[in-house]
Amino acid sequence: MNYAILRTDKASDQLYGIIQYIAEDSGSIDTALRYLDAIEAAVSRLATSPHMGSYPRYSILRRQGYRVLIVQRHLIFYKVDDVRREVMIYAVVDARQHYVNLL
Repeated sequence: MNYAILRTDKASDQLYGIIQYIAEDSGSIDTALRYLDAIEAAVSRLATSPHMGSYPRYSILRRQGYRVLIVQRHLIFYKVDDVRREVMIYAVVDARQHYVNLL
């Protein structure tokens, strides 16, 4: 049985902002949509392999139960609830940012 994939509004807003930025920066909606497809494909794999992400490098995030999935230059922070069989996506951030305070 697969895990349900859920997102916070914050994570959805961050992803929307990333895709919008890529579209504007590249001048190509197709480029932005291909990147969105890559992110969505990675996230969808969490339904069958929820623990595939690594532990974050910052210990405070590890202690809070976050895992991180890396997609090109973006980090997807999530938590797994094995009892409810859910994966909650909390943030999608650029790896070059100081992201600890963004969660």
